[in-house]
Amino acid sequence: MSVWDDLQGQEPVVAQLRRAAQSPSPTHAWLITGPPGSGRSNAAKALAAALVCDRTELSERGCGQCHACHTVLAGTNADVTFVATEKITIAIADARELVTKAQDRPSSARWRVIIVGDADRMIERTTNVLLKAIEEPPPRTIWILCAPSPADVLVTIRSRCRAVALRVPPVADVAALLVRRDGVDPRQAEHAARAAQSHVGIARRLARDEGARQRRDAIVRLPLTLSDVSTAVRAAGSLVELATAEANSSNDERDAAEKSALLVSLGAPETGTLPPSMRSQVRALEDDQKRRSKRSITDTLDRALTDLLSFYRDTLLLQFAGHETAEVELVNTALRPQLLAFAAKGSAELTLRRMDAINNVRRRITTTNVAPLLAVESMAVSLL
Repeated sequence: MSVWDDLQGQEPVVAQLRRAAQSPSPTHAWLITGPPGSGRSNAAKALAAALVCDRTELSERGCGQCHACHTVLAGTNADVTFVATEKITIAIADARELVTKAQDRPSSARWRVIIVGDADRMIERTTNVLLKAIEEPPPRTIWILCAPSPADVLVTIRSRCRAVALRVPPVADVAALLVRRDGVDPRQAEHAARAAQSHVGIARRLARDEGARQRRDAIVRLPLTLSDVSTAVRAAGSLVELATAEANSSNDERDAAEKSALLVSLGAPETGTLPPSMRSQVRALEDDQKRRSKRSITDTLDRALTDLLSFYRDTLLLQFAGHETAEVELVNTALRPQLLAFAAKGSAELTLRRMDAINNVRRRITTTNVAPLLAVESMAVSLL
């Protein structure tokens, strides 16, 4: 087993990164792009692991067996720094800390690697803090930036990086990964990979969480319930509630664990009132968790809208297929009879307008401060 094994369906990228890791002088800055779920972070960590691998033979770097590889993948290697944010943006203070870290010599490996997992979450002045460090890094420092597309990173940054583009992995490759890595039943893995549209992380959640499968099923069935304005408004409220429930199901357990760990590290009493100094630290953690929760809900709502979009994607394919509908490969295979009936009642032009309405609200929710419920209500009415 090597560090590249989890990059299913990305053979050209794996070959490119392998060659870089085996080079005595690899490129000093990388920009790894790809759609959500394509494995950007996994690719960045695999490259970092291969760069700091303990093996001396070039062809064996990225072995996945040595101490360095294990610690990189676990996030504990002293020479590899991974930064991602669960807030709306990466703070400028975090960027300055990265620049300082980049100046340090590697403690034991050949390279110091700095990974920015959400380079698209940096505003312009934050990105400018990194510009000089990326343009002229210390001789033993390598930067790896990750973003959905090159357009999500300032041109001054991407022009100084070597680009690596990941593709959406095939459903069969994602299913095979779930079977091999997570022990999922092959049939369930294939269904989850298809429903997740090859998003590895979401496919894993769908394969292992019955509640997540039920919430997704409710979302993709929403168009079947739309008949007038009142049902559209109710459907919008249901969609936002389902997305919020999905986000909270992921956040609540983690928030409680973080708070418990903080109290233990502070030596807090098991009962009674906390001292003022401890209360302030707990309050700071709770504020941070609230900010993280806001982004989590936004991201989950965006994913719910993507699931909703898959209903209309299937509809459009059936409408274009004409008499060859049996040959069409659907995302929502369990809904084929309902999708056939829905497609017969409308036109491809109408379906495209509905898809545009969903994409427009996705952009508004992720890039503006619009109230999600109002935006989704407006969208739902336009789907009638």
